[in-house]
Amino acid sequence: MENFSEMPGLKQWVVLLAVGALVTAGLYFTVFKTKREANAQAEQNLNTKLRENAELESYRPKLKDMERQVANLKQQMEIESRIVPNEKEVDNFIRMLDAEAVKTGIEIRRYTAKPVTTREYYAEVPFELELDGPYYSVLSFFDHVSKLERIVNISDLLIASTKKPTDARTKHTYDYAASESIVATCQASTFFTHDTTPPAPAQAKPVRGAL
Repeated sequence: MENFSEMPGLKQWVVLLAVGALVTAGLYFTVFKTKREANAQAEQNLNTKLRENAELESYRPKLKDMERQVANLKQQMEIESRIVPNEKEVDNFIRMLDAEAVKTGIEIRRYTAKPVTTREYYAEVPFELELDGPYYSVLSFFDHVSKLERIVNISDLLIASTKKPTDARTKHTYDYAASESIVATCQASTFFTHDTTPPAPAQAKPVRGAL
C-alpha cells in the first residue's frame, strides 16, 4: 500500500475529501446531533413556557378582583370566628353575659354547666341561668343577648314573680330588692367549632425479645 506522500496530487485530494466527509459525518451523527436535539428540547421548553405565560397573562386583569375576594374571605372568617369561636371560651361567654346584666340592671344569680353536645363541625355548650330584676330590665337583657355578635340561644325560659320564685323552678331564694319584680330561669347555649382533623394513627411499639 502506497504512502499518502507518494500518491499523485489528485489522489491525495480524493483521500482528503473522503476523510473530511467521514469526519463530518461522524460529527453530524454524534456532537451535532446531540446539540441539535438539545436545541430542539430547549425550543420545546421555551414554547411551553410561552404558552403558560400567555395563559397566566389572561388572569392579570382579574388579579385585583381575586385579591379583593381573598380579603373579603379573610374578613368573613374573622367575623365567623367571633360568632362561633374555635375554642370553648367559657370564661369570655360568662363575662359577656355578666356585662349585659350590668347594662340592663339585672342580677344573674347562678350559672350551671350542662352536658356539651358535640356535632360534626361544632359543639353546643349550654348553661342553666337563674336571674332576677325589674320586669322591663329582664326583657331588655334578653333583647341585648339576642343581638350579641356571638350566637347565644335562649331556651326553656320560665318566669315567676319574686313572691313565688319557685314557680320558675329556682334553686334558691334571695333577698330581692324592692324594685325587682320577677325571677327567671332559662338555658343559654353558645357554640364553638372544633378540630375535625382525625388523629394520626399510633405507631405500634416493637416488642422486646420478638424475633
